[in-house]
Amino acid sequence: MSHRSPLDALNLVLGSVDAVRNLRAWYVLLATFAMAGLLTAMAETSLAQGLSRWWPLHAGAALFVAFYGGNAAGILLMDEARGAAAREIGDAVRASLLTAHRLLLVLLLVATAYALLAGALLALLWLCRSAVTGPLVGPLLFGAVVPLGVVSVGLALLALLAVVVPLAAPGVWAGGRVTDIVRQLARLVRHRLPMVALLMAAVSVLTAGVGALVSFVVMAGGRIVAQLGVVVVGVDVPAQQLMAGLFGYGLRSLGAAGAPTGSTAHGAAALVGGGVVFVLALVLPGLVYLRGTCSVYLALSDD
Repeated sequence: MSHRSPLDALNLVLGSVDAVRNLRAWYVLLATFAMAGLLTAMAETSLAQGLSRWWPLHAGAALFVAFYGGNAAGILLMDEARGAAAREIGDAVRASLLTAHRLLLVLLLVATAYALLAGALLALLWLCRSAVTGPLVGPLLFGAVVPLGVVSVGLALLALLAVVVPLAAPGVWAGGRVTDIVRQLARLVRHRLPMVALLMAAVSVLTAGVGALVSFVVMAGGRIVAQLGVVVVGVDVPAQQLMAGLFGYGLRSLGAAGAPTGSTAHGAAALVGGGVVFVLALVLPGLVYLRGTCSVYLALSDD
């Protein structure tokens, strides 16, 4: 395993804030959110209109764009974390199309292993039935299975949330093969699980901090601009409608929620502009989180 000290690993994680300056990753993730959101809206419209042939296609296209676009952004951030030469956006997209399926294979193998563990636990619990092992052996066996099961299930869930879910994708972005990634994740679980969990907690705190800063900017700036829009521009809709786009709402969703909506061009333009800000507010924390997972993977990977 890597011999980097915990402080060196934490320093790599803190450096994830630099991801906000990666313009290529900005563009890819922003385009991914925009295209996936548009396709999702098209799927909702098709479903509402009863077009049973089209909404599955739109929904599938949205998932396709979100999956491969997110992996393309991750590849660009992994290059940055490794100090490698920045590749072009087209090269990152092609690499994502050729390698991102490895992530699905890794998750499938991990899910199979978890299913086997769950089956073993269920088999032990079944043996604890008095009708199977007798009124004396059953309770004794159950007393031994309880602590074993509690610890095993707890560690399995911690490994899933702290190692498998966040670090499987960086292994793919680093160019690893499926079997190598699975072995690497298993080594991290066996030898560095507490360290990985703490570093991922640091990534989460860092991401939440960036999200809080972005939320403050959006809320403070949105409130002032919305009030000025009503007073100066003369938009004939409430200020809360002008701010609704900042939270991803549109005219249809506002009307369904019973909120007042306006039909002027200025009101629609405010929702569109607010939607742009909403997507930008999602991109910043997303970039920091993805770069953080890359940093954790590199900090604890084999030399």
